[in-house]
Amino acid sequence: QVQMVESGGGLVQAGGSLRLSCAASGTIFSINNMGWHRQAPGKQRELVATINSGGKTNYADSVKGRFTISRDNAKNTVYLQMNSLKPADTAVYYCYTEVRVAYWSLMSEHWGQGTQVTVSS
Repeated sequence: QVQMVESGGGLVQAGGSLRLSCAASGTIFSINNMGWHRQAPGKQRELVATINSGGKTNYADSVKGRFTISRDNAKNTVYLQMNSLKPADTAVYYCYTEVRVAYWSLMSEHWGQGTQVTVSS
């Protein structure tokens, strides 16, 4: 069983910064992709950023140049540094990982509980 624990959300003024963290724990043999999605009220969940096991990153156009995703493989943790925040970034942010629980198992996807980010104008 895999647990995902997020932290770091909150309220910030436009132009400010926040750093989200998400730690995976439990029965983990290896982790492939890690990433963040977000969902604003009345909108569909959208991809924010991903990072693979080799460190290659991918970003939504709306956050390029402002957000940075990183990971600490020793801690099974993924981070999202968010700078120059805008009111449009207000959403619940969800982390996810692709985990293999044993060398013989398939990858399975696991999600965090979500953390609220609110950017005031």
